[in-house]
Amino acid sequence: MKAYKKLCIAVMTVFLLLTAVLNIFLMGAKDSSEGIYRVEARRLAGEIAETGSYDIEKYPHITGVFTGDDIYRSDEHYLIIEAGETLYRVEYTVGNGQYGIAAVNCVLGALFLLVTGLLYYIRRHIIAPFDRLSDVPNELAKGNLAVPIPEEKSRFFGKFTWGVNLLRESIEDSRKKEISMQRDKKILLLSLSHDIKTPLSAIKLNAKALAKGLYKDEGKRRAAAESINIRADEIERFVSGITKAASEDFMSFEVAQGEVFLSNIITRIDARYVLQLAMSGTELVIQKYNDCILSCDPDRLAECLQNLIENAIKYGDGRRIEISFDKMDDCELITVSNTGCTLEAKELPQIFESFHRGNNADKVQGNGLGLFICKRLMSLMGGEVFADIRNGWFFVTLVVKLA
Repeated sequence: MKAYKKLCIAVMTVFLLLTAVLNIFLMGAKDSSEGIYRVEARRLAGEIAETGSYDIEKYPHITGVFTGDDIYRSDEHYLIIEAGETLYRVEYTVGNGQYGIAAVNCVLGALFLLVTGLLYYIRRHIIAPFDRLSDVPNELAKGNLAVPIPEEKSRFFGKFTWGVNLLRESIEDSRKKEISMQRDKKILLLSLSHDIKTPLSAIKLNAKALAKGLYKDEGKRRAAAESINIRADEIERFVSGITKAASEDFMSFEVAQGEVFLSNIITRIDARYVLQLAMSGTELVIQKYNDCILSCDPDRLAECLQNLIENAIKYGDGRRIEISFDKMDDCELITVSNTGCTLEAKELPQIFESFHRGNNADKVQGNGLGLFICKRLMSLMGGEVFADIRNGWFFVTLVVKLA
């Protein structure tokens, strides 16, 4: 806000200085123009002295020439000249320089008011709302989800405020889900740990009895061994439950199924990546396609394509990325491929697992979630995704249902 005030003061100061300079210039120009009638009067005197007559049309600033006894009586602006030992009253028009300066100043005053109003409008509707919102992202980053977000009716920040509120609600909802999931898993693990103790105690007792030879009868020894096996199966089931709980989805995905033109999705991708890749020297080729209506969540499908292109940028050789299209069984196949694939074919079955990173990811930052997210989203949208490696190219294909 202080910087904006300084800017306003600077703009107004420059405007006033320019106004002063322009006034000085106009006043100088006025003085020079008002002296023209004197030049014309001297020319007129010379013409009368030489010819004894004159042509007043030659002198635009002179309105009349008079001689006689009453040459000094006139309500007009005049001066007295002498030509041929005769005095003449030369009437002339006064230039409208004063009116011109006044008109210029009126225009400059109107412009000054307009600039002042514009600066005030920017301050009230843009700078002030932004200043009120400037601390919100910092507070959200600190985890303060209760930070007040002022409602803004401004058309410049109304949508931004609405988006920040949605972001806060999303973060808060994600935090609640995470806390609930952690609590449920903790309860489950505690319950399973407690349940394991019973069969584990039985196994220990039977094992000690067998070790000490307390069971003399073969049938009792066999029964003890079977009891140990049964209890071991129980423990195995509990361990499976723990493993399942630990491997449950750690991310929640929501899709809003709808319909969208394929061209709409490709336009979004083109606008986002063509310039970026051109600057880095990577060729992005989007093959020709027949436009169609897809049954999907447009934002989620665009997210999947973005993940694939980001992977192609990170793991390719930076020479070429292609997006190609095909149709099969009422589905649109969208394939993102890139040159310079160094992934081994034997790793293809694992690339869609969470946190899995291939042998070509040692020097590339990432968390191994891009393809996992694509697979989950495509599954929720009723589609599929698969990958292939051919001749040094890495291909990932999204199978999207047609509407």
